[in-house]
Amino acid sequence: MRFISAGFVFSALMAGRAAASTTIAPAAPGWTLVQNGTTGIVAIELMVVSPTLGILFQRAANDPLQINGHSAWGALWDFRTNTASPLDLATNAFCGAGGFLSNGTVAVVSGHPVDIFEPPMPPAPPGAADGRMGVRMFEPCTTPDGAGCEIYDDPEVLHLVENRWYPTTVRVHDGSIMVIGGNEDLAPFYNEPNAVNNIEFVPPKDNNVPRHSPFLVRTLPANMFPRAFALPDGKILMIANNGAMIYDMENDTEQALPDLPNGVRVTNPFDGTAVLLPLSPPHYTPEVFVCGGSHVSDKIPPAQLTKQDPASDQCSRLVLTKEGIKRGWQVEKMLEGRMIPEMILLPNGQVTIVSGAKTGYPAIGSVIGAIADGSNADHPAFTPALYTPDAPRGKRFTNRGMPTSKIPRLYHSTATLTPMGNIMLAGNNPHSFVNNQTEFPTEFRVEYLNPPYMHVKRPFVGALPAKLAYNKKVTVPVTIPKGLNVKNLKLALMDLGFSTHGWHSDSRLVWMDAKLSKDQKSITFTTPPNNKVYPPGPAYVYLTVDDISSEGSYTLLGNGLPPPVGFQGVPL
Repeated sequence: MRFISAGFVFSALMAGRAAASTTIAPAAPGWTLVQNGTTGIVAIELMVVSPTLGILFQRAANDPLQINGHSAWGALWDFRTNTASPLDLATNAFCGAGGFLSNGTVAVVSGHPVDIFEPPMPPAPPGAADGRMGVRMFEPCTTPDGAGCEIYDDPEVLHLVENRWYPTTVRVHDGSIMVIGGNEDLAPFYNEPNAVNNIEFVPPKDNNVPRHSPFLVRTLPANMFPRAFALPDGKILMIANNGAMIYDMENDTEQALPDLPNGVRVTNPFDGTAVLLPLSPPHYTPEVFVCGGSHVSDKIPPAQLTKQDPASDQCSRLVLTKEGIKRGWQVEKMLEGRMIPEMILLPNGQVTIVSGAKTGYPAIGSVIGAIADGSNADHPAFTPALYTPDAPRGKRFTNRGMPTSKIPRLYHSTATLTPMGNIMLAGNNPHSFVNNQTEFPTEFRVEYLNPPYMHVKRPFVGALPAKLAYNKKVTVPVTIPKGLNVKNLKLALMDLGFSTHGWHSDSRLVWMDAKLSKDQKSITFTTPPNNKVYPPGPAYVYLTVDDISSEGSYTLLGNGLPPPVGFQGVPL
């Protein structure tokens, strides 16, 4: 393998430490931001695939990371060394989507045609095939550095039914992946013409006949990368443009929900972001949180929009019960408007809001003020914010003590919680190819946003069983540093999701009932009741004691079989 080595190496554990004093103890470090490594390809798609590795995808273009004599457009990222190693792909994965199957295999679907490049744009790498029907499989990788791990990408053998670009995926309770919407060709801004207003599955269902979606028709033309969440009853929440609905996949029916308040639109090309707030036993009542985007009408042609149009600062919460839906969306305000932000669940249940722009739109060179092959967005949001869902209204947002970056993270940037418990920030490329001679140049540098717990002694969770069944009591060893209040203890089961275009498919946190042993050397917890509360597949368990979170301990929820799998566990 050929590696891109770190250009800047910082120690996350040393950042911010003060020198010792004989009279005054040094202050404990708060949030820190460190730059560490370069990706070699633009990380426009990012997913954690093992305790030590992430996987990255980019357009088949002119990135510096090489494989077989040409630019790579896929790579593995080693969290231990902060280096990238190329993957050999056949199809163009640009602007695709992906997630885990129930057996732990990664499926990355859809993508981009092979462009007909004209000067000064570089040619596509040799061998790059049309990616719109692409289904790329990455089997579970057990070697820490990815040695011997390969990606399977043969469009003649494995492919979607429809051409799709800018779709969304969500893992459902039978362990398969639902693929939603997109465009069958190239949409210059809005999802028109050639919108794909249907749903299909990997592996296929319904005799390979996609399911038509009236909701996707209704939410045109601003419904690319719809936001979708698997709910604890097995249904699917979908949000697109200004609309929302609950999809019953067993009966192929749609239940309309109230539109987002104040005309805010939150899917491409008006990308806000969304997250399912933590699910708690015994009822696992789902509540969705949606932030950012735009108040602009989707009837306005892009040539009449401007990169200085303000992004929305609105956030909206909806409890997805009969009573909650009747009450409707509850509106809050972020500290600033954000277009193309991303929200990351932390192991303690807080939400970190990162990246994005304060004005403008996603996409490239299509609004007033955007140069040819240049960003539609402006005024990067450099300072993260923290949201505490259970704090009193008006006191939930803060950026106090948050570090400020100098690296724009706009269109084609990504972020993810890592198994170590910090947040990886990567990418940025509001251009058609690698371009370092313009505003907001192509970005390969990686940053890590480190919560305060990264700088202190942390709880430790011992190795989990390779597989965990549903509704089972499990006991594992733990180590808890002295001085922590063990009465303030939480145990989170997390899916770290798939990041692209301001959105984190399958991101999920389920609290588990847990009891610490009297000697504080082991913890006994109860797994989620069934595979609707947590769809079967990989998970990380994080222990938080006194707001200090451990690293994640990896396991596989369910029986580990490939999809489709049957109901597992007990009903709610």
